[in-house]
Amino acid sequence: MIEIGAQVDLSHPPDRVWLALTDRQLLGRWFADAETVEGVPDRLLLHTAGLPGFEANVEVEVTERREPELLVLACDEAGRLSELTCAVTATKQGCRLEMREVTTHGAWSAEQHEPREQQLRQALTVRLPAILDWLAFQQVDLRRGDGGMTAELPLVGASGGPARRRRRRRQVAAALVGVVAVGGVAAWVALPAGSEQRAAPPSAPSPLPSATPVEVAATSRPTTSVRPSRTAASPTARPSRSPSAKPSPTLTSAPPPPPPLTASYDTDSSRLFGYTGEVVLANPAATAVDGWVVVVSLADGSTVDDVDGADWRQNGRSVTFTGAAVPAGGSQTFRFDVRDNRPKAREPETCTVDGNPCAGL
Repeated sequence: MIEIGAQVDLSHPPDRVWLALTDRQLLGRWFADAETVEGVPDRLLLHTAGLPGFEANVEVEVTERREPELLVLACDEAGRLSELTCAVTATKQGCRLEMREVTTHGAWSAEQHEPREQQLRQALTVRLPAILDWLAFQQVDLRRGDGGMTAELPLVGASGGPARRRRRRRQVAAALVGVVAVGGVAAWVALPAGSEQRAAPPSAPSPLPSATPVEVAATSRPTTSVRPSRTAASPTARPSRSPSAKPSPTLTSAPPPPPPLTASYDTDSSRLFGYTGEVVLANPAATAVDGWVVVVSLADGSTVDDVDGADWRQNGRSVTFTGAAVPAGGSQTFRFDVRDNRPKAREPETCTVDGNPCAGL
C-alpha cells in the first residue's frame, strides 16, 4: 500500500470548500475537468491524463459522503485502484482540508509518486485558495456568525477617531481664518492714513510769501481763526505715519509653514485574487504631525479585508486610513489586505496623503 497526502488551512467556511470539492465546474478550475460517465449516475471521469504523476484519466465513484465534513472516492486509473479521502475540519479562521490517497490495487512507479504528490500539494495550496476567493466574490457572502475571514467582507472599519480628527482640523482652520481676518483689518486701517498724507497739500505757511500786504491786511481778521486750525491739525497728522507703518513688518515676517508629509506605496505580496499593500509615511518637519489622512482608490468590487497599523473605513471604491502621529523626522508604516476580483491585480488605482499623490503609483 502506497500513500500520498497533503493538507491546507483555508480562510473560508467549510460549506464553501465543500462546494469546490463537489461541483463539477469548480472542480475543473482548480484540479481537473470532470464529466459524468454515461449510464452510471454516481460516477465521474476526471481528465487527468497529461498532468504530472498521472498516466491516464481517472474514473471516480463516491463511496461515502458526509456533508460538509467527509468525502471518500474510489478511483480507477487504467486498472490501478486507489481510495481518496477528503476531510474538512472547521477552525477559528475557516477550515482545514486534508486529502489522502491510498492504493488498493496496483502501485505507482517511483517516477509517478513524487510528481503526483507535488501536483496535489500545488492544487491545494495555490489553485484551490484562488478559486475559493473568486467564489467568495461571486457569492457576496455577508452572513454573520459563520466564522472565517471571508464569511464577511467588511466594508467599514474603525470609526470615531477620524471624525474627531476632522473636527480638530476644522477648528484649526477656523482659527487660521480668524488670524488672517485680523491681519486684513489691521492693513485696511493703516492704508487710508498713508494715502491721506500723500494727498494732503503742502504746509500752511507756503502760500504766505505770494500774498501782498494788502491781501494780508484784508484777510488777517477772518483768517486768524483758520490758520491756527491748520497748524493745530498738522501736528496730529504727522505722528499718524509712525504708528500705521510699524505693524506691517510683523505681517511679512511670519515663519514658513512646515513641509508636508510624504507617502510611498509598495505591494508587499500578491496572490491570484488580491494583494497586500504597504504605505510608508515620512515626516521631514521638526515637529510631530497628527491628523494625517491617506485615501486609496480600489477597483470596482474590491474590498479591504484586514489592516495593520492604521484605522480605516471603506465607502465604495474609496478607503480612508488614519493613525497615530508621525514623529518629527521619523516615519510610520501600515499595511492592508485587498480582495480584488481582477486576476493577478497588484496595486490600487490611486493613493494620496492629505491630498498629495503617493510615490510608487
